[in-house]
Amino acid sequence: MNARENKVQKQGWIPKKERIWLIVAIIIAALIMLWELKGLLQLSLTTPHSEQFEHTFESFGSIARIVLFFVLAYYVLLRVIRLRILKGQGKVKKWLSTLLRFARRWHTPAAIIAIAFIILHAVAVFMYGLKFDFDNISGLLSLLVLLPVPISGLFRYQRMDRKWHLRSGIAFAILFLIHSFL
Repeated sequence: MNARENKVQKQGWIPKKERIWLIVAIIIAALIMLWELKGLLQLSLTTPHSEQFEHTFESFGSIARIVLFFVLAYYVLLRVIRLRILKGQGKVKKWLSTLLRFARRWHTPAAIIAIAFIILHAVAVFMYGLKFDFDNISGLLSLLVLLPVPISGLFRYQRMDRKWHLRSGIAFAILFLIHSFL
């Protein structure tokens, strides 16, 4: 085994710099989910069908939406910084590159926490009662499209995803925006 293969074996799936923040994000997401699921399971049988409970699952969705806008900001900033319009704008590009580095660093931890709120939102909607209207169908479609995004994100760390993370992420973003605003 040469030195390069040995280095790849030691590195693991996720780079060491990001591994700590990912573990912290997973712990935070697990704690949020356990706390909120415990609260949801302790409700009386009539509460999930009340209008007050509707505000509960809407708040889970709203928190997820805010965090997902931050997650998606990474791709928007990446696209904006590559525009030809900014060719002579040194200060703007420097400011955007600082924002891009910040968004890149927190993209994955924020996405993990957003997925926790999305799961809570889906569980609460199922508890409330699933009706086959536009909101619920678009939400189910975006949830199905979300499933391969974190899996392909893991492959992204090893450069083995063949752009599936970006493609499924864009599909999710479109369905998510439809679900959120229409």
